[in-house]
Amino acid sequence: MTLREQLLPDQRPRERLMQHGAQILTDAELLALILGTGTRGLSALNLSQQLVEQFGGLRPLLGAGIEDLKGIVGLGNARICQLNAILELARRAIIEDLKQGCSLKHRPQIHAYCTALLSNCRIERCVALLLDNQHRLIHSTEISRGTLTETTIYPRELVKIGLTHHAAAIILAHNHPSGLAQASAADIALTRQLKHSLAVVDIALLDHLVIAANQVVSIAELGHL
Repeated sequence: MTLREQLLPDQRPRERLMQHGAQILTDAELLALILGTGTRGLSALNLSQQLVEQFGGLRPLLGAGIEDLKGIVGLGNARICQLNAILELARRAIIEDLKQGCSLKHRPQIHAYCTALLSNCRIERCVALLLDNQHRLIHSTEISRGTLTETTIYPRELVKIGLTHHAAAIILAHNHPSGLAQASAADIALTRQLKHSLAVVDIALLDHLVIAANQVVSIAELGHL
């Protein structure tokens, strides 16, 4: 059943968006516009509401991996690709801003990008943002992927990546799948070790961010860098 068949004209998400703008639509309505149609016994809007509730919110849904989405009623390969494409487009839009501006003057954008990238990962991952001498983003790359609770970052590998991209500075970010928004003693000790290793080749470690759910903890702001 389509939304057009189910709803009155002034209730349809597409018509409401065209008249009032996307900002007035609910998460489920926006998602319904992307999905287009529902499935057997469910309209696109009802399917969207069910998906948002099942995953505990829009961010966890859009951040879910392909394997997490497979087998869910109403989601075939095409829709799984649509959901993954939405988040990837958002990430790329944020990266464009970072590449065009001075990253240190746009901390919210860095936090938003790292949160979009890492907040809903079920295993611990670490990414490096490589910056030029004006602290503009050159490249971002995953440098480590671990188990449910830990990842390993090797100073030698980080130095190699920094030199390969001619980085003048680096910002690290890793996630805590547990949701604990706190820099552990191990995080702080590793950050200091990485800072010293990078300093040998004249690359500055500007910050190390810990991402937990939608929260960001800056080890630099805590005074440990």
